[in-house]
Amino acid sequence: MRDSLKKMQSVSSDSAQSLAVSALTFIAADPDRLSRFLGLTGLGPDNLRTAAADPAFLGSVLDYVVADEKLLVEFAADAGLKPEAVARAHEALRSRRPYESET
Repeated sequence: MRDSLKKMQSVSSDSAQSLAVSALTFIAADPDRLSRFLGLTGLGPDNLRTAAADPAFLGSVLDYVVADEKLLVEFAADAGLKPEAVARAHEALRSRRPYESET
């Protein structure tokens, strides 16, 4: 029982990255959301596609989504997921990143 629960909670890196691409698409679908995202990241429409190919950037997309509860809930609903599933994908990508200093 415990193993099956663990499997349900684990998220592969590929599926987490796929979810991050979906989150980026969700953000880009609304001009206000996209404008805010681009403003905070310093990216522009011209280099967003290139950035999206970088797995570290995709992790940052989920950082952005989970940091804003309203956005998290809206994206999760749009994707047909519970917010907790998005948070698990975020953790999956975060745990695969090189060490990041807390300071």
